[in-house]
Amino acid sequence: MLKEMPNKFSEVTPEIKKLAEKCSVPIDPSLYERYAVKRGLREDTGEGVLVGLTEISKVVSYVIEDRAMIPCPGRLYFRGINIEDLVNGFIAEKRFGFEEVTYLLLFGELPTEDELKELTDILAEYRQLPTNFVRDIIMKAPSRDMMNTLARSVLTLFSYDDYASDISIPNVLRQSLQLIALFPVLAIYGYQAYSHYHNGDSLFIHKPQANLSTAENILYLLRPDNKYTELEARILDLCLVLHAEHGGGNNSTFTTHVVTSSGTDTYSAIAAALASLRGPKHGGANIKVMQMFEDIKAHIKDWTDEEEVRQYLRKILNKEAFDGAGLIYGMGHAIYSISDPRAAALEGFVKKLADEKGLQEEYALYSLVEKIAPDEIKAKRKSAREVSANVDFYSGFVYRMLGLPAELYTPIFAIARISGWSAHRLEELVSGGKIIRPAYANVAKPIPYIPIKDRTKKSEKKKKEVKKEEK
Repeated sequence: MLKEMPNKFSEVTPEIKKLAEKCSVPIDPSLYERYAVKRGLREDTGEGVLVGLTEISKVVSYVIEDRAMIPCPGRLYFRGINIEDLVNGFIAEKRFGFEEVTYLLLFGELPTEDELKELTDILAEYRQLPTNFVRDIIMKAPSRDMMNTLARSVLTLFSYDDYASDISIPNVLRQSLQLIALFPVLAIYGYQAYSHYHNGDSLFIHKPQANLSTAENILYLLRPDNKYTELEARILDLCLVLHAEHGGGNNSTFTTHVVTSSGTDTYSAIAAALASLRGPKHGGANIKVMQMFEDIKAHIKDWTDEEEVRQYLRKILNKEAFDGAGLIYGMGHAIYSISDPRAAALEGFVKKLADEKGLQEEYALYSLVEKIAPDEIKAKRKSAREVSANVDFYSGFVYRMLGLPAELYTPIFAIARISGWSAHRLEELVSGGKIIRPAYANVAKPIPYIPIKDRTKKSEKKKKEVKKEEK
């Protein structure tokens, strides 16, 4: 186990803190309205500003009736096919769906049996890392953050690729398929190194199996005994499918489009997407849900008492409990209102897994919070907009039941979303053309240049004025 030592490299000195105060002056909020700025590239309704076109996926949360936006149950389409139909299709045929969905996203159509086998064979071949990569890259300087490890590994793969900067479509497709295949390996090996060197756990590195699906390989690589049940593998596969793609406007996918439009290489574009997904506002939401439920369980005596649960949720919304943010995590979505189709697809399987793991009481608590929270949120916000559970509400619970460490929750998201990112990168290269360059209005007032010998006088004058105001 690595011994924690004081790290001068990481120290924020008093001098830095003082300088940081100069960086902490926000822009006047009223200027955003004056210049009609769409903050966060969002319309006043919360919808994203239209900045591009895509054929890869579509999110539906409302219908137009008599020129009015009417909320409807959420729908998600991959290449024009309803995600509900996709999920029902491969589940009914008792197949794993992630590889099939990856083919659909990349190539725009569902694969035949032969085409699906060809893709799975390619992915199996590509799951082998370059010689000594594990020893030289992953085992050295293991990070506490698996997304950092994943991004670093992706950028390092550039050095092993003789055609790393070639952005022709065949070459980018080859790189994309390799990254889709390698993400589970990179993430789990990175976790094993961290777990060994920082936590003192036993180190074991299993080789991926060519005959296993992506979901099966994740469980096989992670567990010391390689064992998993069929239900565990199928529900993890479903999670991968539901996270594989979600429109071109989500932060990490938009990042992929923006960075790709500059003409950069695949490794840099995907590392940028990983940096976006690492943010807690994007990829880390399910961890917050898990932490919130641990807090709820610790403070509620009777998990079945609806009134007791309701009162505690009110405390959370009033910033009197949990993290003080006033948010019930996992409830509500930027686009969906009545329902998130991904959460709806996942919920039934969550119950089955809870039954298998003997966690029926905890599942009942989740269901109770899902029932109560929307009304409490609407009452607090004094809003008529419907609120429902999003996919993150249940996914963290699923990952915990599968025994996945919290450090891998966001990397699992990345393992799924790399398929969508790759499809969008290819689409941008084929159809984009122009570098994406939005405008920012400069609202700083012009000031004169002051010679350096006169700046001290000005600084002292300013300090006197501040002290005078304070008095």
